[in-house]
Parts: sequence; C-alpha cells; structure tokens
Amino acid sequence: MAPGMLRVLTLATLFPNGARPTLGVFVERQAAALAARPGVAVEVVAPIGLPPWPLALHPHYAALRALPEREDWHGLIVHRPRYRTWPKIGQAGTARRMADALLPLLREIRARFPFDVIDAEFFWPDGPAAMRLAAALGLPFSIKARGSDIHFWGARPGIADQIVAAGRAADGLLAVSGALKADMVALGLPAERIRVHHTGIDLDRFRADAAARDGPPRLVTVGNLVPRKGQEVALGALERIPEASLTFVGDGPDRNRLQGIAHERGLADRVRFLGSRPHEELPALLAAADVMILPTHSEGLANVWVESLACGTPVVTCDVGGAREIIDRPEAGRLVPRDADAFAAAVLEILADPPGRAAVRKPAEKFGWERNGAELAAHLWSLVG
Repeated sequence: MAPGMLRVLTLATLFPNGARPTLGVFVERQAAALAARPGVAVEVVAPIGLPPWPLALHPHYAALRALPEREDWHGLIVHRPRYRTWPKIGQAGTARRMADALLPLLREIRARFPFDVIDAEFFWPDGPAAMRLAAALGLPFSIKARGSDIHFWGARPGIADQIVAAGRAADGLLAVSGALKADMVALGLPAERIRVHHTGIDLDRFRADAAARDGPPRLVTVGNLVPRKGQEVALGALERIPEASLTFVGDGPDRNRLQGIAHERGLADRVRFLGSRPHEELPALLAAADVMILPTHSEGLANVWVESLACGTPVVTCDVGGAREIIDRPEAGRLVPRDADAFAAAVLEILADPPGRAAVRKPAEKFGWERNGAELAAHLWSLVG
C-alpha cells in the first residue's frame, strides 16, 4: 500500500449483516464514504455477540451463527468475529470480553493491513473495547457517540464509568449533534476533544418527489417499535386527525401492544404496520407521506429526520437531541411536547398550509455522504499526525 495512506480499522457492533440487513446502515454508508476518500483505506470489524454453548444453539441465534467470519460487504472488507455475551446478566463485562476475543484477530489483520487508528462507531460496548485494543496495539483511537449510547448506557451502573473512562482515554471523540456533545460534556467527557460530526444521507436517493400528494392525509413514523420512540403518542395523534392514515416502518417488542391499541381505539383500518423494510424502500415511503412524525424521548440526531426532509416531507418530533440543528425553520416541521394533542395540532397546522418541497428539503442538503466522509477523514488524520 502506498506511503502516506491513512489505514483505518472501523469497529462497529452496529453494522448490517445477512441476518439483520438494516442494522446500522448509516455506519456502513459512513465507512463506504470514508473508504472513498483519496489516500484512505478501511477494513471493518463488526463483532457478533453470541451466548455460551449450549445457549448459542438455540434457533434464535441460527442466522447469526451462519454469518461468514469475513466477507466483501458492498465493497468493504468486513470481519465478523464472535464474542461471548450473557443475555440480561453480565452486561458490564461485555466490552472486556469483546476486546479479549478480538485482539488476536486485530493482530492478524494488522500484519497484513497495518492500520493506523481504531475508529469505534458506538460508545457501548465499542468504545471501552477500542480503548483496550488500542492500548494493546499502541495505537490512537476515536469513539463516535450517536445518542442512546450516551443517554441510556451512559446512565447504567457498572457501564457509565467505563464509558467515561474510554471517552477520557480516547485521542478523539465525535458526536452526531451539538446537543449530544453537550450531554457528553455533562457526563464528564473532555469538550476540547469532541467534534460534531453530523450524519450523512444519499441525497440522490432521498429526493423530493414532484408528484402531487392527493387524497386523505398520509402520516408515516419510522423507527424501532420500542417505548423510547413514543409510537403510542403517534396513535393518539391519529385519533385527532380525521381520515388520516398512519404507516409504521420498523419492528420491535412494542409491535403487538401498538397493534392492540390501534384495534381498541378503532384505528385498525387507518394503520399499517410494515415491519422492518430494506433501506432502499425508505425514500418512496417518506416521499409518499404528507408528514413524518416521531414522538421520541431521546436522540442524538435521527437519520430519519434528515431523510424525511430530503424527500420533501416535513417532520413533527420532540425538541430532543439535535432536532433544532435540522428542523431549523417552519418549512422543515415542528418541535412539540411529547403528547398526542400537541402532535395532532402540529400536523393539522402543516396540512392546512403545506410548505413547498424544495423549501422542506433545504436543511437536509448539507448532510451528504461526501461531506461526512471528508470530515471523518480529516478527524482521523489529525489523530495520527
């Protein structure tokens, strides 16, 4: 490999695979954008957590067991080593077990691909694991915070102190929004080492469809079906918007409960649950909606906010995380309290005077992957001198 190359080892537990093709698509796209930069080479280590034998033989883990340990994933070399997890117990030891399992592999990779820096893409367990691996290999490392890794894991006993220790030891830190950077500093991480690194999206794929939206109002909500995302509030808002329909894109443990609520409230004929859909289908689903709603409790900077705006679809969400950094004008949508009345009122206000799609898209135009990759390359170059 040519001298002057920046060789990056990306460590990412959130990364798509054959069993979960939509997991961490944004990390995959970021790695691809980084690898496309001149003078940069990337390999990815995407560890797979499995419980000890014989629990790992359960059919629930069959698809993960079948994953190749190394593959070409959309042009990226991706390693998928296994490490031991203990479901519901022993979570505080996850990062240590991951690092112990990965170190022999990283030594093998480095003999062939002498990477200069470890780029950890989530704060837990990736960050503390990267700290151990970087120390063993004598390398600089960076950690990126995305939201729940700080807001959820950063509050867990036995884990929060590991997150803080890794953040203080890291040579560089990234946050997906200015608001998340402030939360990291409040947790005890060094402000001077944290750069804001906004997400990227494919602006050619996520486009404002010129076709007119007609018929009854169409709402969409995108995200995992978990209490933190507040989809019950979305159903409450739907009750208050006559004739509107609501499409759920995503899956999770709350699905049965939400379907039950829809039936109980007489909304079943106005609600669709599509489940987890390939990322390639998302532009059409967002562009077809009049408004995207996400009553979320916490975020760093949700990719779907940016993707929706890029499709010309305004967003109604809560004033959390980096929402103000993207929903920064009336055309982009509304930031409201997390209750059904407020969401319904905001949606009705938008429906009464729909903004032009070009104006809705404008705030998203700075979130291209080329810019994202260039900023990440500059950050990592600065760590290796």
